[in-house]
Amino acid sequence: MSTTEKSGAPSMPLAEQRRRHLPASTAFGWLLAGWRDLWHNPLPSLLYGLAVFLLSAAIIWGLFRLQLDYILFPALAGFMVVGPLVAIGLYRKSRDLEEGVRPSLSRMILVKAASGPQVWYTGAILCLLMLVWMRAAVIIYALFMGLRPFPGLDRIVAILFTTTEGWGMIIVGTAVGGLFAAFSFAVSTFAIPMLLAERTDAFTAMGTSISLVFRNLPVMLAWGAIVLALTAIGIVTGFLGLIVIFPLLGHGTWHSYRAIR
Repeated sequence: MSTTEKSGAPSMPLAEQRRRHLPASTAFGWLLAGWRDLWHNPLPSLLYGLAVFLLSAAIIWGLFRLQLDYILFPALAGFMVVGPLVAIGLYRKSRDLEEGVRPSLSRMILVKAASGPQVWYTGAILCLLMLVWMRAAVIIYALFMGLRPFPGLDRIVAILFTTTEGWGMIIVGTAVGGLFAAFSFAVSTFAIPMLLAERTDAFTAMGTSISLVFRNLPVMLAWGAIVLALTAIGIVTGFLGLIVIFPLLGHGTWHSYRAIR
């Protein structure tokens, strides 16, 4: 028997229970709440963002060092997939602020999720999804460019925009990448905060996240656009912008979870 039935209230489908009817502009309220959390005892959040910047820079350096620059663009897109997992410490700080607990960097790093190891199981699934997307990107390149070696970043842009094969790869790659991005966003955006705050399993959290996103599509599309735009700014600044942008989005995502869940 459901909670609504126990209380005597008329029951409604679960899908309808998860519909919040929030206007798209609510997403900017989440961003503002994230901004407040960022600058409330800002040092732990900024150090967290600095660690993300250093890790990102190290990965990019490693790709070039190992001559794997042909997976650079898929790797950057994959950052959006695993970002919610990396941000779990920022969710911890926002939750601490809600509960009146003084946040600290140690509490943000040594996170104890209510769901225990289920959160890391979800993280492994997200990493696998990122690897699948990277492999799909390589296959798309091979379909349009054949088996010739990657020409390098200095030449690939010209090839993309001045050849028929390049335009085909842009169109197909954008469509496939968009599907991966939409699915990964729906799966992860609420799953990781949910596993942090609630005792549940990975698949329930991911399924609930998908349901909540698609039952509240206008505001979640707005939030997704904000995340994409700010992440792009962070990347084009040589990842330096992520020192502030990543914590901002992490704290904002926690508030989106609280509002929708």
